[in-house]
Amino acid sequence: MSLTRNLLLATLFLGTTMPAPAAALKPAQIAAIDRYVSAEMARQHVPGVEVGVYRDGHALLLKGYGLANIEWQAPVTPATLMQSGSVGKQFAATAVMMLVEQGKLSLDDSITRYFPDAPAGWKAIRVKNLLSHTSGLAEYEDPSRMQPGGLFDSRKDFTEDELVKKIETLPIEFRPGERWDYRNTNYALLGVLIHKVTGQDYRDFMRERIFAPLGMVSTRSISERDIIPGRAAGYEIVGGQLKNQTWVSPSLNSTADGTLYFNVVDLEKWDRALYGTRLLSRKSLDTMWTPFLLNDGQPNPSHYGFGWASDSMNGHRVIQHSGAWQGFTCTINRYVDDKLTVVVLTNLDAAHASPVYMSHVIAGLVEPALMPKPNPAIKDDKPEIAAHAREVLQRMLAGKNLAGEFDADAGYVFDPNDAADMRSQLPAKWDAAPLRLIKRGEHDGAVRSVYRVGPDGDTRIMLVELDAKGKLLNLAVKSDPDNR
Repeated sequence: MSLTRNLLLATLFLGTTMPAPAAALKPAQIAAIDRYVSAEMARQHVPGVEVGVYRDGHALLLKGYGLANIEWQAPVTPATLMQSGSVGKQFAATAVMMLVEQGKLSLDDSITRYFPDAPAGWKAIRVKNLLSHTSGLAEYEDPSRMQPGGLFDSRKDFTEDELVKKIETLPIEFRPGERWDYRNTNYALLGVLIHKVTGQDYRDFMRERIFAPLGMVSTRSISERDIIPGRAAGYEIVGGQLKNQTWVSPSLNSTADGTLYFNVVDLEKWDRALYGTRLLSRKSLDTMWTPFLLNDGQPNPSHYGFGWASDSMNGHRVIQHSGAWQGFTCTINRYVDDKLTVVVLTNLDAAHASPVYMSHVIAGLVEPALMPKPNPAIKDDKPEIAAHAREVLQRMLAGKNLAGEFDADAGYVFDPNDAADMRSQLPAKWDAAPLRLIKRGEHDGAVRSVYRVGPDGDTRIMLVELDAKGKLLNLAVKSDPDNR
């Protein structure tokens, strides 16, 4: 089980809607979204969901489904606060770019300007490398480092200075700018950098310079001590049973890599601001949304800019980011060619909830041209990968420890509940049909294969990622967007 910000009960369907503006969706479209969301909540066993659909920065639909708190049977509303996970990184990146525009720092500054006691190897790391996940720094949120007794024991508190000292002991895994690798470490350091440059804790800076000016009155940093009206409970599925979110120390809920509360009401205001220049110039926004170039002059393979990644859907440009943390998952997808944004927030962990899939289908229900196209099976020129994946699944379902199957960088930690968790994600008759390949990609020797698993009418999508040596980097099962 992993707490990483990166990126199941049959639910009671309780929908509550805030008034929408005159340009609201047609009743038939809302009904179609309702049917789809409720079906996916039941399939994924998600307790509660918030959906925000915005056109040109103005709400077409703000709606809550299901339960914000199982114990109190409290329904989700559009004002319910859920955790941001890594979607919070775009706010931190915006804060950094504001400081760049004010001349208080440069994207090309070595980060040793702000961390003068750092190892000599940090001198080549630029601010832009932190923003784009190209620094080469190792992941501080690696599960092995967050275990009891680990360097970043999630149950222990430490100061900002202590956090930096711990990060300074981490290895540098590649030369800055040579590769792209998503690391929460980068944004944890950016939060400290904002503090050093402004003299303000980054959370205070965000509140005063971003949230308050935009009227995002509910968005704020996480705090378990404060009384926060409308806060949802986060949930995880452990051993096939729903559990409350795993507790972590306040230290790990005070970093800039994704520790916010927000809702779809406030995110409408955020989306609106991104169409204008109230916070940043158009040049800075374009920089954030443009895939960062690696040292070889090529865009990084994930098309990641600063706190946002660029993609496309049926030829329509999408700027997006997803997040997960403490039993919450979410995504924000901005279809910029269509001036349409879809936000999906859930209060279930990333191993079981699939808000990204949901958001794509919801966008297609609003704009048919954006509907994800069916994913037909393609010829598999490496059938040995599917055979190996099936064998690994069978061993996992039998409760076997798979530590030797995973790459050391995958951060796999055996949990006796793995079998029940995987069983809850797979179709009941997952082995009734062969794994059908629908997509494959290769990069730097690593192979990423996407399969459809299960009999027709009850399928899931399975992701299998292998490193250059054939070790697993990732094995995950998600909802199939074709089941709509």
